[in-house]
Amino acid sequence: MDKKAEILKLKEELGALLAAHYYQRDEVFEIADITGDSLELARKCRDSDKKIVLFCGVGFMGQSVKILSPEKSVYMPKIACCSMARMIDSHYFDDAVAKMEAAGIKKEDIFPLTYINSNADVKAKVAEMGGVVCTSSSADTIIKYAMKSGKKILFVPDRCLGVNTANKMGLKSCVIGDGKNMKECDVICYDGFCSIHQLFSVDDIEFYRAKYPGILIAVHPECDPSVVAKADFVGSTSQILKYVKELDPEQKVAVGTEFNLVNRLRDKNTYVLSSTKPECPTMNETTLDDVLELLKAIKNGEAYNEITLDEDTRLKAKASLDKMLEITK
Repeated sequence: MDKKAEILKLKEELGALLAAHYYQRDEVFEIADITGDSLELARKCRDSDKKIVLFCGVGFMGQSVKILSPEKSVYMPKIACCSMARMIDSHYFDDAVAKMEAAGIKKEDIFPLTYINSNADVKAKVAEMGGVVCTSSSADTIIKYAMKSGKKILFVPDRCLGVNTANKMGLKSCVIGDGKNMKECDVICYDGFCSIHQLFSVDDIEFYRAKYPGILIAVHPECDPSVVAKADFVGSTSQILKYVKELDPEQKVAVGTEFNLVNRLRDKNTYVLSSTKPECPTMNETTLDDVLELLKAIKNGEAYNEITLDEDTRLKAKASLDKMLEITK
């Protein structure tokens, strides 16, 4: 029996749900029961009647499933880390708040927002201050909501999503440590970023525009603001998928996001907006062998890599997620 057949057989026996993020390698993506972006997957897992979840992605995504579905057993073949999520934890969050206080902004005048690409402890910290989680597609809606409070917005951890959304909305932004006066800014961003989306440059855009006149450029808002400013379309993973799908098949498009997703978009006239292969190393850690070995271990009562959260952290993190879902419904 080959690996795929064995995985499918064990998955059926165990009643397990296999979830895979869009950025997973093809061999894993193709056998998944559900695919999608991080929050989309967490919601699909929650809505499934399956009690065992095998999540193929990075750590904070597995946590999101557990936050929304505490009754489920959530396992990850590889607990890979997201470099952006690793750039902030509860201590770094407190430090960012302290730096805003040192700049003359009272803690009670700070409204924190965290990108969903953060671990549960950060989401819990945000909830403690009355803040909200956002996704790349809901960042502008959540910032509009936060602005109604009259407070300064602390946006963590992705400086690019924070600055790009502020630019889109005509708001003044800065990054902690960039020398700007925080008191004069609406959105104060933590200095985190996605290592993959930093690979795309204005030079890449100019190269493709010169080589293919009329080509369209679509990028993710985790890209540098200079790249976003020159793109024809800026959107989340799901929004990029929809945008490209609706283009004329003959329309050439260069896409600035993770390689595996771009490579699956369509057969022709789609290019990766980079001179190097923008493949997320941690998203590509999970293999068929990893999935198979974990399923075998679960069957034998030797399960590992289970995602667990203490209940206080889970409930606080869930509050910040629920608040986002309520705002964006």
